[in-house]
Amino acid sequence: MKHAYVFPGQGAQFSGMGKDLYQQHATARSLFDAANEILGFNITEIMFEGSEDALKQTNITQPAVFIHSVAAFTTVQATPDMVAGHSLGEFSALVANRTLEFEDALKLVAIRAEAMQEACSLQPSTMAAVLGLEDAMVESICASVNASHGVVVAANYNCPGQLVISGSIEGVEEACVQLKASGAKRALILPVGGAFHSPLMKPAEEKLAAAIHDTRFHTPVCPVYQNVTASGVLEPDAIKQNLITQLTAPVKWTQCVQSMVADGTTKFTECGPGKVLQGLIQKIHREAVVTGVS
Repeated sequence: MKHAYVFPGQGAQFSGMGKDLYQQHATARSLFDAANEILGFNITEIMFEGSEDALKQTNITQPAVFIHSVAAFTTVQATPDMVAGHSLGEFSALVANRTLEFEDALKLVAIRAEAMQEACSLQPSTMAAVLGLEDAMVESICASVNASHGVVVAANYNCPGQLVISGSIEGVEEACVQLKASGAKRALILPVGGAFHSPLMKPAEEKLAAAIHDTRFHTPVCPVYQNVTASGVLEPDAIKQNLITQLTAPVKWTQCVQSMVADGTTKFTECGPGKVLQGLIQKIHREAVVTGVS
């Protein structure tokens, strides 16, 4: 029976996150303390005592979720058969399968957050959650709107019937109108700062690519099922390129879970704040055994 460990992305944060881990687990505590040194400011204080608004800032959110996720994984003391992460969570997964050292991964996450924030400031943009339509219908409407109202693409394939679109404000708003007219149960603009996993993140690629290419990636102990390919990857150079491409490509989470199941996984453990991935996995594969460590 194969066991997959999965890691959440941005959006899983909450005030007080990680405080219990810090108080109860020495190994986790050492990671939190190291993170403060690496980042040059007291991020654990913000995680434990900061407001929800403070935690929504991208330069805080991404490192915070990453730190919490890796700290949670250290309490398991297990070698996974396979790993995957949702967007940002892919960096946590790469620590879990020993492709990246914690310090190197955290530095990359901080650079990624900064580069994405800079890209968001270049053009007003947003995302929207779409419920109750087939993926192909959403893709078709986005393509039609893209040709007439500005950038809008499918960004997150979260589970069957739940997809997130991303793009310019005009493009996303027009797509929502057409999606509702085509039978979507909901097409709701999300409170996010930009069009993640869309072509509008292209300016962030160069900065992240330079940092990734300067970082040592080890051969992993098990495959990482990357968002871009939705398949298990073991080759460090391929892992690097997929991390870069991920900024502008959709998160194929549904397909990742399906691939892990096809490759023999029957148990999933989510490591990190919240239970979002547990719920999505159960919708993708109802027979899966799903647990969490937070």
